[in-house]
Amino acid sequence: MRIGRLSLLAILLVGIHRPAAGQVLPPSEIPDPAIRGLQQSHLEQLQAIAAAVGAHGFPYHFYLSRRLDIAEREQERSDQRSIQFDRFHGQIVLKITGNYFAAYSAASLTKEERVRRTFEDVMVPLLQATVPPFLQTEVPDSFALEVSHHVVKAVLGIETESAENVALVLPKASAQRLVAARDAADRDAAVAEGSAYVNGAPISLASQLSASSVAERSRVLSAGVTARGAEIASSPTGASLKRQDATYRDAVERMVKDLDAQAHFVPDGRPAFIAFRGAPYLQIPFVTTLGTADAGSQYKLAALAFDRHIAHLIRPVLGYFQDGADFAGIDFSTTVRVPSNVHDPRADAVEFLLPLAALRSYKEFNLTGQQLIDAGVVLINGERAGIDLQMAEATAGR
Repeated sequence: MRIGRLSLLAILLVGIHRPAAGQVLPPSEIPDPAIRGLQQSHLEQLQAIAAAVGAHGFPYHFYLSRRLDIAEREQERSDQRSIQFDRFHGQIVLKITGNYFAAYSAASLTKEERVRRTFEDVMVPLLQATVPPFLQTEVPDSFALEVSHHVVKAVLGIETESAENVALVLPKASAQRLVAARDAADRDAAVAEGSAYVNGAPISLASQLSASSVAERSRVLSAGVTARGAEIASSPTGASLKRQDATYRDAVERMVKDLDAQAHFVPDGRPAFIAFRGAPYLQIPFVTTLGTADAGSQYKLAALAFDRHIAHLIRPVLGYFQDGADFAGIDFSTTVRVPSNVHDPRADAVEFLLPLAALRSYKEFNLTGQQLIDAGVVLINGERAGIDLQMAEATAGR
């Protein structure tokens, strides 16, 4: 693949950014019966990971792939079902393979700097999407990531391009600490507990910490005494959720005060953190009132509640929480009312549990409302449900 000349300080952008299209390997294609069983029993978590990866805005094109080091034109037509359980050195790993179409200048960046860029831009977001669904499960033992990027250099005056394949195997506990890390130094300490390779040769992913600093950070993280996040990463407890409430109390109070007129918060229901799938979610209770003509199935009411009420609150709500927020998502929990009968008004409890990464992508107009819903979980009266926004709007008022 031939690409344009790079400046000494820039990375070439290949094409226009778009979300990755994440896919899961079907259990039927896995020959190992035990691994096939894991793939089947955890299919819902794997599909949630695929949705989160697809919702993330990578700096350059990233594709999940069954093969490394292929041209982007070929990649678009190739099998992208790469999220799967596998075996590695006697361990059960959750493996993700992908091609990252960034081309780094060898004249500008050392091998270590190139690998570090791919680690921060691709591997960290992959782990942020992959680790939370498995916080409370026995598997996997480790997470294994394989990512190929490109390097441009001059050989005898001729510009050439080749691939570098970066691999990271990180124990589950270390991956949890990495996702909960409050800064790059804590991430370095967590990733130092794993093994990293470039083209099969070992390499360090740490940025600027000395070996002694990394070891000390790792010891502190392992002891679970870091500031926000490390304890929550292992499993949200009542105490850790209360600490989250305290951390975000001021932001939540400002949000409730500023947005009450348009949001219709439940008068006596204060937003609070809950545990969902082993991760902390901020639950915000609302009341949604639809028109008498909107009466219909609970699925239709849920879709209309999102389209006419919740969707309009997402961007204002996100404005109260910085990009570094260390919780997994937001539970937009609403009581949907239809005053079809004054004496017996219809009311359904609907929860939109949406990952923070997908919410931010929606905020930047990279996802539609339907894609955002598909990346999360919808509960209607306590049961999981699927909803179709377009169909609900098409039948509204009928």
